[in-house]
Amino acid sequence: MARSLKKGPFVDAKLLKKVLNAKPASAGVIKTWARRSQISPDMIGFTFGVHNGKQHLEVLVSEEMVGHRLGEFSSTKKFIRHGGKMQKEMEQKKQKAEIASAKAAKTSVTSTAK
Repeated sequence: MARSLKKGPFVDAKLLKKVLNAKPASAGVIKTWARRSQISPDMIGFTFGVHNGKQHLEVLVSEEMVGHRLGEFSSTKKFIRHGGKMQKEMEQKKQKAEIASAKAAKTSVTSTAK
């Protein structure tokens, strides 16, 4: 949901204070739990450690990120894979095909070298 234009963008007060008191080159990683804070132009060049619920993921802020929220760049869910028996069989076929193509490439290289 969009925030009212008359209120302006929300930036956590503690986070804004840390940004204004530091320089991008010497600041290092600024740890924060304020995932809801919007990225302002003052934050360009800083590296933030945005908490995802388990650890802090480093996010280097660039110009294209201005207006987005910090939490958008630190995913809270880890995708493992869709699975089951069919998926496993497909992955094994793919792996065998890669091995076969690598062997064929190797034999062609050795035969042309002779």
